[in-house]
Amino acid sequence: MQVEEYFKSLYNLINATLFDYLAINDTDYQTVADAMQYSVEIGGKRIRPILALEFCKMCGGNISDALPFACALEMIHTYSLVHDDLPAMDNDDYRRGKESCHKKFGEANAILAGDALLTYAFQIASDAGVSDHTIVKCTRALSNYAGIYGMVGGQTLDLENEESTDITVERLEETDKLKTGALIRCACELGCNAAMANNEQFEAAKVYAENLGLAFQIIDDILDVTGDTETLGKEVGSDAQNGKATYVTLLGLDGAKARAEELTNNALKALEVFDNNENLIYFTKQLLARNK
Repeated sequence: MQVEEYFKSLYNLINATLFDYLAINDTDYQTVADAMQYSVEIGGKRIRPILALEFCKMCGGNISDALPFACALEMIHTYSLVHDDLPAMDNDDYRRGKESCHKKFGEANAILAGDALLTYAFQIASDAGVSDHTIVKCTRALSNYAGIYGMVGGQTLDLENEESTDITVERLEETDKLKTGALIRCACELGCNAAMANNEQFEAAKVYAENLGLAFQIIDDILDVTGDTETLGKEVGSDAQNGKATYVTLLGLDGAKARAEELTNNALKALEVFDNNENLIYFTKQLLARNK
């Protein structure tokens, strides 16, 4: 199977499993159930669940063991986007080319849908068909990386940064290691946990994820300047309009591109620990070259 077809098969597997989990119909609270389904089903690259499955496979595990945790993580990621789009946060009317959740279902239902996705993620993780030890480790990773010591902590720093006029690259990286990088680290750790990886594999996964997470955010900043609304599925130029410090404003466009490439190369070097790393090497290079 060619590598593009392989990743398409993973993408389809993840989507089919997510949609099966979210087949919540004929309830007295159908509006929120529909808002949950809508927010997950409007698309996304499924980068985090793909990383979870790939690290499980590279560490000698069965991807079916990692699949529930991968889907749980994608629900947490989706909840964060639903809340990010709210007027009190980023105030975005569109997500992936379609109306954001609060524009389609109203703010109250969007808040509840995000809350429900977050909670449902832990229900799915706790019901995974693996050992109790693995469930505990994966559930702990989900809660650690999604909460105040991870993504939510990074979002808090991001809000504080908006009130500052002298943000440094170091401060931006500190923020993005949590805001963006935490769930990417979580994905890699979930895959390692599901496969019962050894210490060397865990450490390599950590290095890979830390570098990829920052590179991913830098590319997002670059695309906000160089991308177009139709391709990205959301308005571009919002960072500049809001006077927000980004890697582009701090390093310049060429400097930001160079930093993203440096971090990606660091991530690729970390993959040398794994024997069957060809697919993830390809995937990592594609993330650097992406246009959305």
